[in-house]
This record gives sequence, C-alpha cells and structure tokens, in this order.
Amino acid sequence: MGKYTRRFYLPTRLKFFISLFASTLWAAFSVWMARFWADDLGSLITKPLAWVIIFFIAIIPGFLNMNLTISILLDWPPPLIFRKKLPKITVLIAAYNEGDSLPETIRGLRNQKYPGKFEVIIVDDGSTDKTAEIAKELTKYMEGFTLLVANHSGKANALNLGIKHVKTPFVVTIDADTFLHPEALARIITRFLQSPPNTAAVAGTVLAKNSSQNFLTRMQEWDYFCAIASVKRQQSLFQGTLVAQGAFSAFRTELIREVSWPDVLGEDIVATWALLKKGYNITFEPTAVGFTMVPAQFSRFRRQRERWARGMIEGLKRHGDILLKRPSIPAFFVFIDYLFPLLDGFTSIVLIPGIILAIFGKFWIVGPYTLFVLPITFFTISIMLAKQKKVFDVLGLKIRRNLFGFFFYVLIYQFIMSPISFFGYLKEFFKIRKKW
Repeated sequence: MGKYTRRFYLPTRLKFFISLFASTLWAAFSVWMARFWADDLGSLITKPLAWVIIFFIAIIPGFLNMNLTISILLDWPPPLIFRKKLPKITVLIAAYNEGDSLPETIRGLRNQKYPGKFEVIIVDDGSTDKTAEIAKELTKYMEGFTLLVANHSGKANALNLGIKHVKTPFVVTIDADTFLHPEALARIITRFLQSPPNTAAVAGTVLAKNSSQNFLTRMQEWDYFCAIASVKRQQSLFQGTLVAQGAFSAFRTELIREVSWPDVLGEDIVATWALLKKGYNITFEPTAVGFTMVPAQFSRFRRQRERWARGMIEGLKRHGDILLKRPSIPAFFVFIDYLFPLLDGFTSIVLIPGIILAIFGKFWIVGPYTLFVLPITFFTISIMLAKQKKVFDVLGLKIRRNLFGFFFYVLIYQFIMSPISFFGYLKEFFKIRKKW
C-alpha cells in the first residue's frame, strides 16, 4: 500500500482564510472586469437588476470555483500509517432488487486486503427478484454473514434495521452495486483511526463503474472523478464533509445509531448533517475507493439528481440551523448550500437562454466578458485531475481514456445539471410527492 508525501503544515484556520482571501480577491477583480458588462446589460433591464444577474451567473460561481481551487491546492492530508491489525468492523448493505449487482459487490468484499475481521449484513428490503436467494448462495462460504429480510419500506428503514444488529464499533455502508477496491476497507478505517476522536464518519471516494456504457455515463465519470471528489476534499480539509454517502462511508456505530437514517429522499445527507450539528467531525479519505453503477438512462439520471437536490433541501429544513448552533468553518459550506437554489435558478432561467441568444448574435446577457470564466474553469479542472491522478497512482489504477466525455463534461454538463437540480428544489419547496 502506497503513501502520500507529507508537505509542510499549515493550520486549518489559516488554510481557510487563505482560500477565502484569494477567492474574495478574485471576486473583486471579477466585479471590476464586469463593470462594462453591467453598463451594457443595465441599458436593457436597469443597472441594479443587471448586477443581480451578473452576481448569480458569474461573480458568485467564480468565487466558489476559486475557493475550491485554492482549497484543494492546500489539501495535503496526513499520510496513512498502516497497522498490522485493524479492528473488527461490519459492512452493511441495503438491497432492493439487486440480484444482478450483488455478485460483483460480494466479489469485491471477498477480495479485501483487510488486516482484521469483518462481518457482512445484507438487508433485503422486500425485493421482488431473487436478491435474497442470490445473497445466500454467494456468501455461503463467507464467515460472519447475516441476511435480514424486511418488508419493502425504503433504504433508510432497511439501514436502520441493519444497524440494530451491528456489534462492532465501526460500520461501513455500501450500496448493493458498489464494488470496492481491494484496499478500500483498510484505507477508510485507517483514516478513521488517525482522525480526531470526535470524528463520527469518514466518506470514501465513489467513482463510476459503468462509465464506458454511453454518452451520459462518460460525462458522469468526470463528475464523480473530478467535481464530487474535489468538493469532498475541500470540505474534509475544513473538517466538515457534508455528505457521508451511503454508497461507501464508515461510521462510529453508536453515533449513527443515535441519529439514525431518516425516512427521506436524502437520508445520507440529513444523517450527516445531524452528526455535524451535534459537533462531530466528518472527514474524507480520497484513496478509499468504491465503484458504483451510475444511471445510463436520462430519465433515471434526472430522478437521481432531483433526489439529491431535494435531499439537500431536506437537510437545510432539518439542520440548516447549523449556521447558528455550530458557527464554525463547516457552517460556511452549509451557507453555500443555501445559495445553490438561486445559482441553479439563474443558470437555468437566465444564463442558458443568454447562451442561446448569443449563438444567434444577440449578446444581451452573455457576451465576450463571459469568456473570462473559461481560464479559471480549466485551471480548476486541471488541479482536480492532478490530485486524482495521485490517488490512482497510489492505488495502481489508470485513468480511463475518455476525452469525448471530458470535452462535453466541461462544456455542457452543468447546463444539464442546473435545470434538473432547480426542478428538484422546486418540487421540495412545493412538497410534490416524493419518488425514489
């Protein structure tokens, strides 16, 4: 197992203020650059409204991108110090109609290079296929395997049933279609043991398993590989990862049992925020990697991302008061989440139509000044790629050649994502019936 090289140490708060100062300077420079844009747009819609639009489609996104970039440049987590023996843990899997995926998932568990024992609990959430039978057959020769069969009542209830049967101090949740890298369990638990005592969870890295399937999955590969992993790096740097995702995360059993997973669309988001509000740290281990199936059909992709958007609003509704109850660095990221409905709304309603108008020569909203966004976008993605390449080098993995997906990920992915997320926010605001 490889290790990172340790860099010189900067205190966490100093890193935060460096990233905040640099991104604020960038925002101030952007405002200065946008003054002519505001004059032109203001002649059509009034100057105050022009500045509102410019802030939400350019200034704030630029600030967030720069803040992310500086943060991941400063992110050099302490190297993992591997032990000859690690504590016994439990792997918890909630499965519903996952008969096709389970064989690969169980194979990944069998191949784990974990220097200790681990149990596996699979909760069959009332599957209508042969999930339970397949699970029994696959784990016939596996020690410490428990199969629980429940009436179909959703993933959260299945996880809460499973956690009642966990007897180990740490529990790792994975989805029934997640294939773990052979070192994944050892790395995520080692990071847990090296983290501060008040750490409640460690999120692993989740990447796309079926990225070569079609155009949509090729773009999603870069979303998981670059954006999602980099945001978790940033948040973990400041001890406040906002989502310990159910697809692959480790928890202190007693703490996750205390807050439980709520029966909502974003059960992992809301449970993570409940832990943060109680004052616990949530961190991230970039080299603990699992591969999951991403949606290959647009309808499923849309439902998934709407569900994530609604889950964020559920988190804000229940635990958005973290801003007041835990006014620390992680609260900064909760504040950013309050901005996302507006950012995605302006992108959907203003920026995308502005781009369409620009294509036809009408530079009323989007014009030459917008091109200044491109350098920082490519710089940010370059830093993300460099960080992730180091992870793959450590694990002996190679980045798939997917230039086609990368090109369209950079150019159009956000313009697909923003409207989907925006409709998800609206559905949650108006309490439209929830569908998994």
